[in-house]
Amino acid sequence: MKNQRLLWLIGLILLAMMVVACGGGGDEPAADDAASDTTDDATTEDAAMDEETMDEEASGLPDLEGREVTIAVENAYLPFNYIDPISGEPSGWDYEVWNEICSTINCTPVYVEAGWEGMIQAVADGQYDAAADGITITDDRAEIVDFSTGYINIEQRLLVRKDEDRITSIDDIVNNPELVLGTQTGTTNYETALQYLPEDRIQAFEQFPFAVQALIAGDIDAVIIDEISGQGYMGENADVLTLVGPSMSSDQLGFIYPKGSDLVEPVNIALGEMAKSGFLEEVNVKYFGPSFTITYDDLFPEE
Repeated sequence: MKNQRLLWLIGLILLAMMVVACGGGGDEPAADDAASDTTDDATTEDAAMDEETMDEEASGLPDLEGREVTIAVENAYLPFNYIDPISGEPSGWDYEVWNEICSTINCTPVYVEAGWEGMIQAVADGQYDAAADGITITDDRAEIVDFSTGYINIEQRLLVRKDEDRITSIDDIVNNPELVLGTQTGTTNYETALQYLPEDRIQAFEQFPFAVQALIAGDIDAVIIDEISGQGYMGENADVLTLVGPSMSSDQLGFIYPKGSDLVEPVNIALGEMAKSGFLEEVNVKYFGPSFTITYDDLFPEE
């Protein structure tokens, strides 16, 4: 009996050892599997992050993650921004360029119509994220807003009636006290006019269309204006108006932002990318070339 009991006891001990061994072996692979699953998930996540980072580094482009950007425009400044007389939709250089900018750096443009007078100050005050309205880069303006890199050069010229024989340059206006020069208030054109004439010989208008109408009517003798805009005013008035004289000022245009805006760098990068791709050249030809035929007569027809 003792031997049987001893054998039986030894058998129980061996059985217990086998159970423990099997149980331990089962637990360890389970832990290994869990660790393996966690490692696989982390590896997959890291790989996705690495791929996203590599894509961003490869493109070299910022990602604004769909952020809305409010952009002030006048909708009355050919060919930069206007309401298309046929479709009734906002159109122009500013719209096409900002749409492409946001496509390049993943933002959403939100255009807000705003009057020119007060637009720069409104941006400085943070009412808009940016403004695009053919804004000349100047040191004075740069004190209250940040500028993008310049995207085009603009020449300031004189617009006169075609039958005008007294004016061939700004000097003719300076030397004849009877002549009155018109322009738009708050513009660099007005500032240029002040370099040549006293205020009482400059008639400033709220918008350039009013100045041009006054010129055609004979109320003023010339208008100082950006050459591109002047060509737009000529349009159907080509038999009435003409540009004369050399350029009085060559200026760069840029977008503006509130001081310290984090949009300056990504938009500059986008502009650089658009220049390299040829987009800017194409859109400049479209709006500043001879194929652009929309005039202010189309936007503001006489009733």
